[in-house]
Amino acid sequence: MIRRITSLGLLVLGGPVWAEQCRLALALAMDISTSVDAVEDALQRKGLAAALIAPEVQEAFFRSPQPVALAVYEWSGSFNQKLLLDWLLIETPADLLAAAHSIGDSERSANDYPTAMGHALAYGATLMQRAPRCLFQTIDISGDGKNNDGYGPQIAYKHFPFQNTTVNGLVINAGDFEGEIDLIPFFQSNVLHGPGAFLEIANGFEDFENAMRRKLERELKGIELTELHP
Repeated sequence: MIRRITSLGLLVLGGPVWAEQCRLALALAMDISTSVDAVEDALQRKGLAAALIAPEVQEAFFRSPQPVALAVYEWSGSFNQKLLLDWLLIETPADLLAAAHSIGDSERSANDYPTAMGHALAYGATLMQRAPRCLFQTIDISGDGKNNDGYGPQIAYKHFPFQNTTVNGLVINAGDFEGEIDLIPFFQSNVLHGPGAFLEIANGFEDFENAMRRKLERELKGIELTELHP
């Protein structure tokens, strides 16, 4: 009887933390709307691939024994979202390198659609529904313009399951297409969602890799192993 009670106690103490497959399900969403030209699109893909394997990002991925589940998709118009990397548990540096190569070698699916950010977030929420069981969920959405097609972010948050998902933003402050001088406050007021949500700024597409590296490091290091214990 004592042995049985002890076993139950260990299950109660260990279950909520270690029953999960991973510590974070992270979905990265890249903007491929009309405002993003071919050169800028390449800067995003190559920049994300490079950021994923930057030394400080790799260290953040593997600082905990629990892995991170990673997915990547591109978005533009209301019905233009494409999965570039399906959910992959990043358990080794080889897994991370494979993910980076997959993104770096990917090709744009469309180049003539508007900016449907609400639909992009809804796609991310649906993607999260089939993610591996993780302790935390984050959607990381980047963009260089405001929503101008379909419903906006607030409608997505109202009608799709975001209760357990944080949404962080990466503003690409290019300002050469739509003149979005107030893009930062738009993201702050409409896009960021959930406890601890934050915004990173890229000063043009040339700075996308640096901004993504900073954001990934912050997202991954924000989930410390010590925080997983009550």
